[in-house]
Amino acid sequence: MENKKGSLKEKAKAQLAILRVILPLLPFISRVILLHVLGKSETSKYLDLKSVLLVSILQRLCDPPQNKLQSITKLQALTTRDVPVKGRIWVSHVAAVVPPDTSIRDVLIAAIEGTKRDLVPGSADCRIPEIVPVEAEWTGYREDASREAKPPAVTEEEKYLRMMKGCKSPVTVLYFHGGAYYLMDPASHRPAVKNISKLTGGRVYSVRYRLAPQHPFPSALLDALVSYFTLLYPPPGSVHEAVPPENIVFGGDSAGGNLSLALLQTLLEIRRQNQRITWFHEDRHVPLPGGVTAISPWLDVVQGMPSWKRNQTWDYLPPPNVLDRKDPPCAAWPSNPPRRHVFIDDDYLLHPMASLTLSKSWKGAPPVYLTCGWECLADEGKWLVKKLSHDGVPVVFEEYEAMPHVFAFILTKRPEAARCLAGLTNFMKVAVENPAKIASRYTTIKARTCEEVKIDVDSLSPHSQDDLRKMAYMMIGTDSMPSAPIAKL
Repeated sequence: MENKKGSLKEKAKAQLAILRVILPLLPFISRVILLHVLGKSETSKYLDLKSVLLVSILQRLCDPPQNKLQSITKLQALTTRDVPVKGRIWVSHVAAVVPPDTSIRDVLIAAIEGTKRDLVPGSADCRIPEIVPVEAEWTGYREDASREAKPPAVTEEEKYLRMMKGCKSPVTVLYFHGGAYYLMDPASHRPAVKNISKLTGGRVYSVRYRLAPQHPFPSALLDALVSYFTLLYPPPGSVHEAVPPENIVFGGDSAGGNLSLALLQTLLEIRRQNQRITWFHEDRHVPLPGGVTAISPWLDVVQGMPSWKRNQTWDYLPPPNVLDRKDPPCAAWPSNPPRRHVFIDDDYLLHPMASLTLSKSWKGAPPVYLTCGWECLADEGKWLVKKLSHDGVPVVFEEYEAMPHVFAFILTKRPEAARCLAGLTNFMKVAVENPAKIASRYTTIKARTCEEVKIDVDSLSPHSQDDLRKMAYMMIGTDSMPSAPIAKL
């Protein structure tokens, strides 16, 4: 009885919090409804009223007036809080054991140094992050549970073992959540990764990487590499057995998509340097995964590409502001010493493992799946797809008409969301179970009908990498372009 009363109180609090957010927006909401009903808004041609309202409200919440801004500390507390696990999901909490030597970090730093070219001042040293026990959540679909079922009162290892009994596929997804590198958590993404595990029949290793601004680049990248090696070569005390690299697919949304692809670029550079990693006293090979996926990946961290302004109508993300933040001061921000970007030091803004559109080569990469909507990040995703294709990488690209950023996790009732998750998870399964069947494909998915229309890959972007660099330099406020040769498509 007490539990029921507590649950009702929590629901009442949540409803009250929603009302406090919605009530001040009522005039705005009324205008959105009127324009939609009259067919006077661009979005009314493609989206239903409920979807339009949700995106419009998110627009206001993501770009509040100055006097309504929340500090980064408050936003982190709000978006990283744990929530009780319930329903048709297994969650087993684990933490990677810290290796007894620093080889994995040393090799990462060598890869970062080896790829900075003329994009980073020669005198700028890369941060050297601490190696930490990276937490993660093994997540799987709990088919026989009710929607309100609580997890059994057993050890984390036992939860993992029970989860494994329900796995029907060898697919293992190494997943990185989105949140602009400073927000969100595996807990916030449990519904999404549960669906991924359900649709693949496999399991997800959802990583709690360190967040900026407290832990700027390359902390998250080191955590990602440690997590990958933890899967490949389990440290003592791990609940899982070694996972063959061909059974692993990287995945991520938004900033997590950046991290997924940054980890891939790191592995490619390590292999180009013929490096090996000493891991728990063993000299280890650095293999590539079976595939890589990215949902609305954030690849242009200075927000210099045209779609950041052109696609504001369709997206809820605010106009470009990462280099001109107005957050109220708090313990986390501004940083000390000061820098402009929450995620990365000023000298490394254009480093190709952060701004991945400036990566020189993707040759030798495994198959990649990338999807985006008509969103602010569209141009960078489409440019990378073209670059990957020109570098000989098998790519499956799906662009969803009229959809906002990471729409599959937000507009969950729309047919486009179901189609996107089906495309994503089918790629994951085929990449692991039948990789020879993956062939490059570039498609537009029409709104409402989900009709598929083929795209010519060369039409995806009119820009050269030289253009991208010029745009980036304009955003960071310098016209001193390097004179070194530019890699072109």
